[in-house]
Amino acid sequence: MDNPISNLLPQGLHFWQLYGTQLVLLLGIIMFFGAVGGWIFQKLKIPQVVGYIVIGIFIGSSGFRILEPAVISAMNPVSTVALSMIGFLVGGELKIGTIKKYGKQFVSILIFESIVPAIIVSCVITLVVWLFTKNIVLAISLGIVLGAICAATAPAATTDVLVEYRTRGPLTTTIYGIVAMDDAVALVLYTIASTIAGNLLGGNVASFGVQLLEIVRDIFGSMAIGVACGFILSRILKYIVNDEGRTLSFALGALFLCTGVCEIFKFDNILAAMSLGFYMINFSRGKTKAVFNLVSKFTPPVYVLFFVLVGAKLNIWIITPFLGLLAVLYVAGRTLGKAIGATFGAWITNAPKTVQKYLPFCLLSQAGVAIGLSIAAGNDFPDTIGPQILLIITATTFIVQLLGPICVKMGVTKAGEVGLNVTVEDIEKTTRVQDVMWGQNKVCSQDSPAIVEETTTIAEILDSFSHTPNLNYVVRDEKGMLIGIISLEHLKEVMQLGDFAESMLAVDIMDRPIVTCAPEMPVPEIYKLYEDYDIDAVPIVGAGNEALGIIEHQAVDHYLHSRMIELNRKLEKLG
Repeated sequence: MDNPISNLLPQGLHFWQLYGTQLVLLLGIIMFFGAVGGWIFQKLKIPQVVGYIVIGIFIGSSGFRILEPAVISAMNPVSTVALSMIGFLVGGELKIGTIKKYGKQFVSILIFESIVPAIIVSCVITLVVWLFTKNIVLAISLGIVLGAICAATAPAATTDVLVEYRTRGPLTTTIYGIVAMDDAVALVLYTIASTIAGNLLGGNVASFGVQLLEIVRDIFGSMAIGVACGFILSRILKYIVNDEGRTLSFALGALFLCTGVCEIFKFDNILAAMSLGFYMINFSRGKTKAVFNLVSKFTPPVYVLFFVLVGAKLNIWIITPFLGLLAVLYVAGRTLGKAIGATFGAWITNAPKTVQKYLPFCLLSQAGVAIGLSIAAGNDFPDTIGPQILLIITATTFIVQLLGPICVKMGVTKAGEVGLNVTVEDIEKTTRVQDVMWGQNKVCSQDSPAIVEETTTIAEILDSFSHTPNLNYVVRDEKGMLIGIISLEHLKEVMQLGDFAESMLAVDIMDRPIVTCAPEMPVPEIYKLYEDYDIDAVPIVGAGNEALGIIEHQAVDHYLHSRMIELNRKLEKLG
């Protein structure tokens, strides 16, 4: 396929050759346009990861080929780093307490959501290929290998949606557990399927026992490297005090070291990174939360690079009609199998209803391990079914990588888990002064009891304490403008004057406000005012210094605490 952009350049000079050695320009193109795509899709209420992939498709092998295959291949280390980060953060979600609580549920769902689609895809592909080719050996071989590969679920696109929408609850916990483990099931299934197919096709595939030993070596070797790096990192962090930069440097250094060692010994870098994260969250003392927070803040640009490259690698123009049919049947069989298996596995273990109903929406994405196994199939069966498997997995990855994140969002939204994974600091950042409530009355309401006229008597103000929660008042003049502030401490001092004090007016005892705020001011800025001026209350004013109310330190604390209790109650109801 001609590259329309390359055709505009001097003869023999390809676009990628102009900047093939300029990594900074490449990264700039990928990150900038990827971020634009993510932002646009987010505005359309579609997960941003879909936007990254679509931009990759436009600039990659299926689109304008601004990124040539050689350039994409040269960027493979970016994908390796991204997958390691994803594995690390997924491992951080696998707390021992959670595994003990949901272990039986995880195992049941894992077995059925892996094996059921493998059976369905194997049967459907075998039947259709036999009908078209009348070659039963070819049909069975192609069917069982594709069935084995379809068991894998891509953690990257799935967890990116969970992070983007701040989800938390039983469905989210189950998703993290399943996507962390079903790749291992896919590897075992592929070992069995490739051994059978090798015997049927007469290839040179290693025996089942040899392949199984290789898998055991890969799994335990990867875990050992991850745990070792986690142990070293946890010991180093004990001696680092209040230094986020150094903490992040050691954390990323340990993660990259873990990944690099796995690359040398041909181990699974995702499983190793997951083991590192698992060790840190369960066995490391102190600073653990800080490490995961810092790494998660570092990941967004890496995710943009990774998913744009995923889209750029996909080439949809090399699929023949017959392979296109098999790809559609593969996706349909895999989707149906995942739905049946996940639902049944959740049902027999009495998983929460949200898990039973919506987990099938969240297991559709397919990428890393599936593509890796298709490449392995291409090497194991180069003259028979290998090329067809590579093309089918490429085509289906294109489909499910676009649809998968959308379905994940739909599932967690219907389960009611969106926006529940927040801290007090997160709520602070999104809260404005006008959001803070006194019972049923906003403090910025014109009818708020925190506002008194300049002619209001002290006796009237004292009486209001019996039926209002505020401890401070703003004073306004006849035009409604702010002129002063009165505090409870103020009133105590005045009452020492005796009966005469009750006849005094608000204007007689008020102080001039030293600082004010607007209804739109974020809560973190209000807390800064409290600290900077050593005060507990700030008057709220509108345009032209109009008195709207007062916001008190204890009112903000109460509001944030109530929001956290509300979120925790929602989580309890979800199970």
